[in-house]
Amino acid sequence: MAKAIPRIGSRRNGRIGSRKSARRIPKGVIHVQASFNNTIVTVTDVRGRVVSWSSAGTCGFKGPRKGTPFAAQTAAANAIRTVQGMQRADVMIKGPGRGRDAALRAIRRSGIRLTFVRDVTPMPHNGCRPPKKRRV
Repeated sequence: MAKAIPRIGSRRNGRIGSRKSARRIPKGVIHVQASFNNTIVTVTDVRGRVVSWSSAGTCGFKGPRKGTPFAAQTAAANAIRTVQGMQRADVMIKGPGRGRDAALRAIRRSGIRLTFVRDVTPMPHNGCRPPKKRRV
């Protein structure tokens, strides 16, 4: 009989933030991905290794509320809380969602000095070739 693997903690109980240990990096990059349905905030070091992340879904928001500005603000605050020693950060914002400005406002309020804020939303330069027309 196979031995059962014990699960340590569950994401359902909403205490995922308490298990994350504080990492100390002086400079980092904060990526904000704001879609219409969710907002994901990722904190990386300058080499691109993920230090901390949070999303509106992991903060306990469900359904249509995940796309709200308040959910984005909460996600940004949770992602930054685990990296306490960061003084300077670059911010990359991607996507068309409603949480863009709210996440940026939460990052500004956290006391981290922002060196620059860049919009890295991918724009098609006339995009892919469309499929050929169907015969009627």
